[in-house]
Amino acid sequence: MLIDWRGLTQQEHESWTVDVAVDGAIGSIGDLMGSFDVLLDDERTQLEAFIEDYRNAIEATLEGLTEEQVRRRLVPSATTLLGLLKHVTWMQRVWFEECVSGGSRRELGLVQSPGESFRLAADDTIASVRAAHQEACATARGAVADMPLDAVATGHRAGPRTLRWVYLQVLRELAHHCGHADILREQLLPG
Repeated sequence: MLIDWRGLTQQEHESWTVDVAVDGAIGSIGDLMGSFDVLLDDERTQLEAFIEDYRNAIEATLEGLTEEQVRRRLVPSATTLLGLLKHVTWMQRVWFEECVSGGSRRELGLVQSPGESFRLAADDTIASVRAAHQEACATARGAVADMPLDAVATGHRAGPRTLRWVYLQVLRELAHHCGHADILREQLLPG
């Protein structure tokens, strides 16, 4: 069914919810994703809402798990739940602090390759990696606050690109790794 959302009242709009199950709890998808609150908003607001949804979603995959569980390798690669959060933290720092703000990876204290960014240090914990992720997200928000989507960021070593492209790349990466995190979490939960 195709719905023309433009003609709906707020009440009609809110009545079109989809029930979803998350870890056995039923709720409205609107409770989970702020992107459903911006269906008719401008492009930037929508992009930022989706990015925030996925930032929150990947952090949520660690909820209720132990330090051992989030470090457990469940696939042949070195991918772990905590490593995924560490990687998306690195990825956002590359795109927002290197590409947009112009800092070098060395100056920013970032490892050089994506593969290295998954590696956990002995002192990495759920709390420390979450804090680093939240700090990177706050820094990213500040870096782009006054930039239009068509602004050209020139700091990435592979060349210039628009802020719109950066948003889309970050969104793609976050969604991709949220899928991985969901599968890993499912393997860790009983039953």
